[in-house]
Amino acid sequence: MPSCPECENELDIELDEVEEGDVVACEECGTEYEVVGVEPLELARIDEDLEDDDEDYDEEEEEE
Repeated sequence: MPSCPECENELDIELDEVEEGDVVACEECGTEYEVVGVEPLELARIDEDLEDDDEDYDEEEEEE
C-alpha cells in the first residue's frame, strides 16, 4: 500500500478501483494527491498554493 510522502501514513487506495485523474487525500495530514498513473501507481501532490497564485495572476492581468 502506498504511503503519504508528507507524513508517511499509509494511503487507503483501492488499487483495482482507482483511475487516472482521481483525487485521493491522506487521512492523517489532509494532503491531496492526483492519480497520474495506475500501473504502476503514480501520485502528484495537488498544490493549492500554486492554484491560488494562478488566480491572483489572472486578476492582476484583468486590472491592467
